[in-house]
Amino acid sequence: MTTLQTLKKLVPYVMPYKWLVIATLVLTLIGSCAAQVNAIVLNYTVDAINALVEAGKGLAEGLDIMMLICVVLLTKELLTVALTFGQRFFGEKMRISISQDLSEAVIVKMLTYKLAFYSRDGNEPGKLQTRINRGVDSLTRMVQNFFIDILPLFVSAILAIVLMFKQNVWVGLTALCIVPIYFWITYKQAAKLKGWREMHKTYYEAKSHGIMNIIESINVIKSFNRESIEGEKQLSLLKKITDNQMKTRKTAFAFDGLKTFVEQIGVVLIIILTAYLVLSGQMTIGAIMYHIMLFGNVSAPIRQLHRIYDDWNDALIYAGGYFDIMNSDHEKEISGNYRPEKVKGKLELRGVDFTYPNGTKALHNINMTIESGKITALLGLSGAGKSTIVHLLDKFYDPDCGQVLLDGVDLREWDTKYLRDHIGLVLQKNHIFDGTIEENIRYGNPTATDEEVIEAAKKAYLYEQVSALPKGFKSKATELSGGQQQRVAIARMFIKNPPIIFLDEPTASLDAIATEQIKNSIDAIKKDRTVIIISHSLSQIIDSETIYSLEKGRVMEHGTHEECYDMNGVYRKIFDASARSLNIEKIVKTMD
Repeated sequence: MTTLQTLKKLVPYVMPYKWLVIATLVLTLIGSCAAQVNAIVLNYTVDAINALVEAGKGLAEGLDIMMLICVVLLTKELLTVALTFGQRFFGEKMRISISQDLSEAVIVKMLTYKLAFYSRDGNEPGKLQTRINRGVDSLTRMVQNFFIDILPLFVSAILAIVLMFKQNVWVGLTALCIVPIYFWITYKQAAKLKGWREMHKTYYEAKSHGIMNIIESINVIKSFNRESIEGEKQLSLLKKITDNQMKTRKTAFAFDGLKTFVEQIGVVLIIILTAYLVLSGQMTIGAIMYHIMLFGNVSAPIRQLHRIYDDWNDALIYAGGYFDIMNSDHEKEISGNYRPEKVKGKLELRGVDFTYPNGTKALHNINMTIESGKITALLGLSGAGKSTIVHLLDKFYDPDCGQVLLDGVDLREWDTKYLRDHIGLVLQKNHIFDGTIEENIRYGNPTATDEEVIEAAKKAYLYEQVSALPKGFKSKATELSGGQQQRVAIARMFIKNPPIIFLDEPTASLDAIATEQIKNSIDAIKKDRTVIIISHSLSQIIDSETIYSLEKGRVMEHGTHEECYDMNGVYRKIFDASARSLNIEKIVKTMD
């Protein structure tokens, strides 16, 4: 992104704080004027004392001058302290407030996006988090640089040049000529470093994503003794980051040295020119120090410029990543307006194809009818497309072609929030939020009473285990075992009490007794509801009124258990393999 584009996008975030901006600008102007006082006082002091010396006068006659200088300079310093405090306070308040607004805006925006956005290459959690954090930091630093750093420096520099021109045009021109040379070198420096900065951004995102992967996979890493392999992966990336940083620093130091040399040339020229003008009688001796101090006010922003310009270019790079997220409006979930008084629960897929954002085609010409108030099972090997169908029915994704209908109405026409309010979803691995067990269960219905929370926990066979904890339902949910967390997720579904239920391996992380208990609870809630179940449990599949067997994204058979079994296809193959894996013959003999 260009500087102009970035500033235009920042304006809406700055406008709510326009009074802070105005206050900062006013204080900046006053502070910049005060910054010239030292040069003016020094000019007056040198000339006044020089006149006393030439007149043969001493300390007694100079006391009044010294007292005046003390009063003026101390008053100026007190004023500068107050101005600096106000300017920095208002500027920092503006920066912090804008940082909050930028963070809030991107979070709110991301919550409106489809799952497809999070499935795209480059949008992994660690990379998105880095992009957001660095983007917000860089943009707020850009605001800080502009209103707190750049403005005071450049207003002070402009005033200093004006005073130099007023005193002597040639001295003013000399000072002014140094500035464009310095800007040109800085511009060349930024152009040279741009590619390396963008590469550093990519490496930094990969580093954050890699660290997150290590933390999430630490059990697997340790169980396979693969610490050295993971360490080498990160070390290789860190070496690339180090090499990139060293190239950047080496080039930056070379340019910084050149800029310092140019600045010192300016100082030498000012000294020589003012000395010449003094010796030729065109200036007083005080003008030498006067112009040197004024040139210091001109060169101050130049000395700061490379740091600010570095920050500015970093901001432009990371701002691009931030606003890429903010501008992904094509990823927004599209909501219709259809909100019927009652949801019956008949679901249909007609000629549906679906491809994931990474290019993987998951479904091919799916035709399926899920009757209202009945139990439908989806069976197939991993990658058959079972969970993908559930995602389409929950409107997480839109099909490439074909239609997905609920009660005869295309899901695109349904109000998305209303639709999901009437669907309960239990996954094989459900997310447990940072909070208490009670809060996690109530996530299914924020207005639920304590009694309803307890009842849902009982239905999920969780109540006794939670009651035995020292803090009961106030215990941290993340401290529960995997099976207990799965029961929390099931209790969350019970408390929601929706007319349509999707169960994607709901008992996969539970032991045999817990599985039987949960099965009984699920059997009770299935009544008069539309239920789609994905499971490798034979007992849950057999109970289904309709079974769809899938293979490589295609429907191979459908019907009752007996009908699908007699087709001697995919369903029979999976069913027989499941029965053998359970060692059914020995179980039957044991029970007999």
